[in-house]
Amino acid sequence: MAFGAFNHHRQKESMADINVTPMVDVMLCLLVIFIISAPMFTNAVKLDLPKAQAAASPQQPDTLSVSIDATGTVFWNNEALKAAELDERLAVAAARQPQPELQLRADKDTRYEVVAQVMAAAQTHGLAKIGFVTDPKKDK
Repeated sequence: MAFGAFNHHRQKESMADINVTPMVDVMLCLLVIFIISAPMFTNAVKLDLPKAQAAASPQQPDTLSVSIDATGTVFWNNEALKAAELDERLAVAAARQPQPELQLRADKDTRYEVVAQVMAAAQTHGLAKIGFVTDPKKDK
């Protein structure tokens, strides 16, 4: 690529160098803009949230209690069930109007696979309201 000289009276041949100064100026301006604007793109806000104790909500008559112990045994209102019995009871509960809420209580050592299977069975039968029940944290 050949470029003409800036002063064609002194230099008769073509200029073969590319002037990169404007490109460097633009890149430095972009770098400064990105450095200044980078902290604005972080969304992390560190908060120290307040702690509150809420009273336990009374159990509604239209709730079903399904518990899972550490060994993976499923209980329906404190009655041990097999997988086929759970499916039958979930189908009957899903047919009720209005649809009851399923309260799922799982031991902290329960495998996640068992909890996921119970949730999938409830969703398959059409139960949309599933709640997880935990014990309130006690202050020592």
